Amino acid sequence: MSHEAAVTTGQAAELADLGATQALEAYRRGECTPSQVIADCLSRIARDNPRVNAFSHVAGDDALAAAEASTLRWQQGRPCGPLDGVPVTIKDLTLTQGMPTRLGSRTSDAHAPAAVDAPVSRFLREAGAIIVGKTLSPEFGWKGVTDNPLHGICRNPWDTRLTPGGSSGGAGAAAALNLGMLHQGSDAGGSIRIPCSFTGTFGIKPTFGWVPQWPSSAMSTLSHLGPMTRSVEDSALMMRLLAQPDSRDGYAGPRCPIDWQAPRPDHLRGVRVAISLDLGYVEVAPDIRQGVIRAAALLQDLGASVEWVDPGFADPIETFNTLWFAGASQVLERLDESQQAMLDPGFLEIARRGTGISLSQYLAARRHRSELTAAMGEFHQRYDLLVTPTMPISPFAAGYNVPPGGPYREWMDWTPFTYPFNLTQQPAASLPCGLDEQGLPMGLHLVGPKFADDRVMQVAALLESRLPRLTPPRP
Repeated sequence: MSHEAAVTTGQAAELADLGATQALEAYRRGECTPSQVIADCLSRIARDNPRVNAFSHVAGDDALAAAEASTLRWQQGRPCGPLDGVPVTIKDLTLTQGMPTRLGSRTSDAHAPAAVDAPVSRFLREAGAIIVGKTLSPEFGWKGVTDNPLHGICRNPWDTRLTPGGSSGGAGAAAALNLGMLHQGSDAGGSIRIPCSFTGTFGIKPTFGWVPQWPSSAMSTLSHLGPMTRSVEDSALMMRLLAQPDSRDGYAGPRCPIDWQAPRPDHLRGVRVAISLDLGYVEVAPDIRQGVIRAAALLQDLGASVEWVDPGFADPIETFNTLWFAGASQVLERLDESQQAMLDPGFLEIARRGTGISLSQYLAARRHRSELTAAMGEFHQRYDLLVTPTMPISPFAAGYNVPPGGPYREWMDWTPFTYPFNLTQQPAASLPCGLDEQGLPMGLHLVGPKFADDRVMQVAALLESRLPRLTPPRP
């Protein structure tokens, strides 16, 4: 470690608690340097990652070299971009030049670091962010927990016996421990929001098309990329960089017109909020229901017009599963028999089920998806926001796809609040809203109309200012 990177014990404690927005302000004031922040971040990854297994790759030497260059720019008063010197992580499903992208799979090439950046990696790097590593995902991001045959089990920093959720579970665990300040997740059925709920962090699945994806996800138009952070403010900072066009994604729209960093409002007067504890068909744990009820009272105190109402659709799980399994089957077609034998058995099973889906079934699912999207569009003519629990259950034992001994057969069964809004492509965020009876985080799910991500973010920011910050206990 260079002399520039050396810090005292007290300074290290302060650095460990900085968010991205705070770090940038500290750089401007000369209170600390990127070299100090990155060195501190890497030392804490070395200390904490063996406990939680959040990282598939740590870019230690490269990150330190980038930090030295960033420190020099700040000292000269010439930062190269709006994130210069901020430590970030990228999910293992996302191409990052010079780093391995293993997809959590033993079928990937261990000796082939990516030759190019995916759009989000490029945007962050061009903004001056320093990529400190890649975070764990289940194989090909196929499920709502995070373990894979290549890297093993990712664990929840609140209790390492438990799962952090998935598929962006590595990012969730890293965010909760502040191992990096900005974390990229992806979400095709809840994969940002599930781990945010289970780890006490914030994340948003933005409107489909705001953040470009390349190469395209096997799950196609179900998949959204977005931020996972310890604060709404830092997610807004990250979205400002992620929500821009890239010609490699044919689904991406023009530059997003949203002011992601607009000041949070002082009140919610005039905002029409629909609150549903169960969507009309979900079994929800009593303590989680109470958490949402308390949040509803807070929304009313802030001036929102609150109505207890379900959005009125039946569980679209068969529609989701048809599209999900069909996407998984596309991965299988690229692998020979010896490679298929190396796969997570659960992924292999759903991929094989996907090969049996007929064209008629697939088109029917597309039609049902369109009907659900239209129904939610009409619903949001009456309500500015839909609020539900993010998860109906608490974090459960790591290494299992469903809670042991519970009523669920597949991971989709225990995340019924998330996947409907991948079908509709709406913005949806998970905001920490307190602890359950076991002392574990709970998430509040905020769903807005398509293209109204700013509405979701502003309500989340105001609620966050009235809710306690959640920090995992130290071991």
